[in-house]
Amino acid sequence: MAGKHLVKLTANFERNLEEAEAFLLEADAQQAFAALLDELLETVIPNLERFPGMGQLFIERPARSVEVSIGIDKLKRKLKAIGNGGEVREYVLSHYLLLFARFDETIYLLSIRHHRQLSFDFQSLWPTT
Repeated sequence: MAGKHLVKLTANFERNLEEAEAFLLEADAQQAFAALLDELLETVIPNLERFPGMGQLFIERPARSVEVSIGIDKLKRKLKAIGNGGEVREYVLSHYLLLFARFDETIYLLSIRHHRQLSFDFQSLWPTT
């Protein structure tokens, strides 16, 4: 291992943090968001700086639908267009799943979701009248 890798947050990751905060505030669990930030700053980021290959390769997950297979192919093409050796990995926390991309000496935090957050915003799909 050469040295520490640089960890950067993407705009999507920051948006996910805002969504997680809103989700936890609605659930009256403000302290859980503070705990998440502490875990990111004190554990996750230092771990990724030292061990950037940790976690499971995201693309190695089995594709169980045509849509997922197409999405994985698109992701592989995008990674290759950015540079050689790029990979997307997942980091599993106690209550969250974090996706990150690794390129050379830089780690990009892509996405984070609480395991109880829905993937879809049903309220905006079916507004109450």
